[in-house]
Amino acid sequence: MSDRKNTPSLWTRDFTIITLGSIVSMFGNAMSGFAMSLMVLDISESTLLYSVYIAMFTLPHLFMPVISGALLDRFSRKKTIYTLDFFSAFLYIVMAAVLSAGWFSFPLFAVYCFVLGTVESIYMVAYESFYPLLITEGNYQKAYSIASVLETLSAVMVPVSTFMYSKIGLAPLLLVNGICFFAAAVMETQIRTEEHYIEEQQKTKIEGAKPARQVIEDTREGFRYLSSEKGLLAIAAYFAFSAICGGVSSVIVLPYFKGTFENGEYWYMFVMAFSLAGRAIGGMIHYRLKIPARFRYRIALVVYIAISIFEGIYLFFPFRVMMLLCFLVGIGGITSYTIRISATQSYVPDEKKGRFNGAFSMLSTVGALIGEFSAGILSERIPERVVLLLAMLLCALAAVVFIGGSRSSVSAIYNRTE
Repeated sequence: MSDRKNTPSLWTRDFTIITLGSIVSMFGNAMSGFAMSLMVLDISESTLLYSVYIAMFTLPHLFMPVISGALLDRFSRKKTIYTLDFFSAFLYIVMAAVLSAGWFSFPLFAVYCFVLGTVESIYMVAYESFYPLLITEGNYQKAYSIASVLETLSAVMVPVSTFMYSKIGLAPLLLVNGICFFAAAVMETQIRTEEHYIEEQQKTKIEGAKPARQVIEDTREGFRYLSSEKGLLAIAAYFAFSAICGGVSSVIVLPYFKGTFENGEYWYMFVMAFSLAGRAIGGMIHYRLKIPARFRYRIALVVYIAISIFEGIYLFFPFRVMMLLCFLVGIGGITSYTIRISATQSYVPDEKKGRFNGAFSMLSTVGALIGEFSAGILSERIPERVVLLLAMLLCALAAVVFIGGSRSSVSAIYNRTE
């Protein structure tokens, strides 16, 4: 399966720093994020209010990535990353202090989540556009397999989060997360990679234009670029539908377990652990074995359809079958992610990465919001697992229509040599 060539080492000084910073912030965020979800469910006891909480965090991802993507193609992505990490540290520490004082308001907490979502939406565009600049030639699949494994392994903090939340509450977990973000920001200030795309973008700046006009024009240019690339457009369209299903799943699954089984959150974590195990094992395989370029498109299409079906049906089965299906979804999910992200990020020029990632993120967010709100409403009338099944069948159909229907254009991106 491997077609290795003599490639430079992936583990440069800057790549090592960004990886260590990601480990620290991901683990802290995973621990506090799940505890926040549990607190909302415990207080509201409503799937609908839970969907509102998720939507408030997701809503900024609708418009901020597009604006920030245009700006980040002209300004330093590195400075944006560590500045936002410092700000996130401040936000988590302040909220920890507020909760420690025994004061809670659901509307205020919803606004707080909206601010966190705004910060994350900008940060993700900056990170996704800066990260490829730290990858040496020929190492895209390996680098993104590391990133996905780290994200997967950070989920081991979920059971720790559940236990600690039940013992000490949310405030101390938010404090720990704030410290983690501060440590990550300090490390990221030491990255030395030059951002040459800034100089290139200055040549395309509209002379005498006000900042607002330049941002609007850069935003339009990002969508023009996406629409001019048939393969990228098909990929973005499919993942918008995939995000709808992800939004449905994020609203449906945890409440389903909590409402159906005694100590349902623990059963939820146990079943989801098999998905995480699949992602971790799949990521390690992708790190060691490089998928031959000529097979990537076909593998991706099969995986898109298969994981949609598995994720749509697993809630109808006993726990052992759930675990097996989730394990397969995990392996398939990491394969899908690695092929897509390594192919698109190596394909899009450095000076356009911010706008592309911003537009891609916006389309995905539209899908996620549709899924979250739809799941919250439909689950009041239709059994939760039926809602999930219908959503995943839609996702499988989208893979056939967009990825299968644009075979030549998508395969030209997926099957290209990095």
